[in-house]
Amino acid sequence: MKDYKKYYIVPAQPSEVYLALTKPATIQLWTGQKAEMSTEPGAEFSLWNESIVGRNLEFEEGKKIVQEWYFGDQEEESIVTIKLHPHKNGTSVELKHTNIPDSEYEDIVEGWNETYFASLIEFYEEE
Repeated sequence: MKDYKKYYIVPAQPSEVYLALTKPATIQLWTGQKAEMSTEPGAEFSLWNESIVGRNLEFEEGKKIVQEWYFGDQEEESIVTIKLHPHKNGTSVELKHTNIPDSEYEDIVEGWNETYFASLIEFYEEE
């Protein structure tokens, strides 16, 4: 199991980024894919046509999202924590993803960098 931590700068205010990560209609705008999401702790979610699935654990509006991501028969919970901080260029997004299965690590890191946050940043750069 491995952990991953990285910061991203998204050219939008934290409140906008929070909505883009938690509202299904907005998620669909920047991913181009169907999304199921709720800000109800304990609710399950799916993104990118179910290529990402899990359970929502905690929300702090405009500031923090905590989710458990599912990886089949994982030994420990894989937890994603996203914290949003105001930044002079919009929002500094602090990503921490713990307990990523070794076999999935490279794909997950690539997904965070080249798909998930790349798509979100591009969405706001085009506005």
